[in-house]
Amino acid sequence: MKIHEYQAKEILRGYGVAVPRGKLVQSQDEAVAAARELMGEKGVVVVKAQIHAGGRGKGGGVKLARSPEEAGEVFKKMMGMQLVTHQTGPQGQKVRKIYVEEGCDIARELYLGVTLDRAIGRNVVMASSEGGVEIEEVAATHPEKILRAAIDPVIGLAGYQARDLAFGLGLSGNAVNSFVRFATGTYKAYEASDASIVEINPLVVTKQGDVIALDAKINLDDNALYRHKELAALRDPDEEDPREAQAKEHDLSYVGLEGNIGCMVNGAGLAMSTMDMIKLAGGQPANFLDVGGGADEEKVTAAFKLLLADPRVKAVLVNIFGGIMKCDVIAAGGGPAGRHQRRAGEGAARVQRTGDHARRRSGRCRPQGGCGRQQGVRWGSSRPSSATSSGSRARRTSATAPSISSRCSASTGSRSPSRATSCATSTIWRIGWRSTTSTATHWAAGSGRSWCEISPASGSLDTPSAPRCA
Repeated sequence: MKIHEYQAKEILRGYGVAVPRGKLVQSQDEAVAAARELMGEKGVVVVKAQIHAGGRGKGGGVKLARSPEEAGEVFKKMMGMQLVTHQTGPQGQKVRKIYVEEGCDIARELYLGVTLDRAIGRNVVMASSEGGVEIEEVAATHPEKILRAAIDPVIGLAGYQARDLAFGLGLSGNAVNSFVRFATGTYKAYEASDASIVEINPLVVTKQGDVIALDAKINLDDNALYRHKELAALRDPDEEDPREAQAKEHDLSYVGLEGNIGCMVNGAGLAMSTMDMIKLAGGQPANFLDVGGGADEEKVTAAFKLLLADPRVKAVLVNIFGGIMKCDVIAAGGGPAGRHQRRAGEGAARVQRTGDHARRRSGRCRPQGGCGRQQGVRWGSSRPSSATSSGSRARRTSATAPSISSRCSASTGSRSPSRATSCATSTIWRIGWRSTTSTATHWAAGSGRSWCEISPASGSLDTPSAPRCA
């Protein structure tokens, strides 16, 4: 969970980290009053747009004001503007909150960050003399300028480690002691708040030798918010993608992207792989969506509605592994979503039932010929539609939205919706991937077609054999 700069600084202040004085303002009059209070002898304040994105300065979201009246004018121009940075994309982010902060005498700009290094399994404190620029850029162009200290989870950030970083940054005198206190407090804030990352960029050294957080970024671990109710309250729904906010209400892991192929997958690893395969085939995923294991029909319906509500989505790919999720729940959950949305489009699903490999070895399931009857549940109906086994034409459906099909039901050939699971189904051919099994299924709605089958074994990826469509 991301929070604003002013919120991050308030957390850091609680752990002894030096931050400039500032005030959140919501009107021009408040901006003038805050500037008058904060300006003091320095004769300058900084007016900052508060959005969940970096690069605000280059986009015009950070301005100096040398009088209270000028601060009011800056506020008037900044509030409500669409701030575009390299992290917001071309559409930008609307400015709804503004922070007025006192100025300071800057001698040097540095960088300090704390995060988890998964490669070594420890938290790492990073520091660099290249403050005020993107740390990713420094890592790419001057990696030798990034200093690192791996933290013992029992001891925490040791004093000698903080001093080593200070000396590596070229600090001396009073600045060394200020940096040690600063780094120690920053690490304590990171650990106590269950943050996933804390970044101070820039960290400034003043002409008086003080070390101050001129900017601050804290991302909190969503999985730990249950024990930090006060931090969970800092969430700003206006700064989140509306789709992601809706997904959180149903406990779905969703990240909106810019493509037109919606994805519903179970398991984060499989979801990432599915997105990679779409990209490899020349497509663009519209989202990351992990329904997890143990989802019920209501949760699946919410997930489908979320996908279909995106106007950019032209096709949906469902890739479900039955080892952690019942495929019939996925099929049944799609019915109410299809009736609700009434959208035409194309869809593809791949589902694999727990125990399929064992059935193949025992001869109860034939990869070439299918297993029992093919079952389907239309996205506009909760009733299953049955079709004959593979090798024959499937029954025509009149759905106005895609159907969810499973290649194989149980060996008994039951028509029960609960048997709408799969035996090595691969329905991913539709977007150009080579199927990993002997048959692939795809369907289209609104184009006069319904169930179609092709055999990738008899054709290449570029020139597949002609599909047999009902």
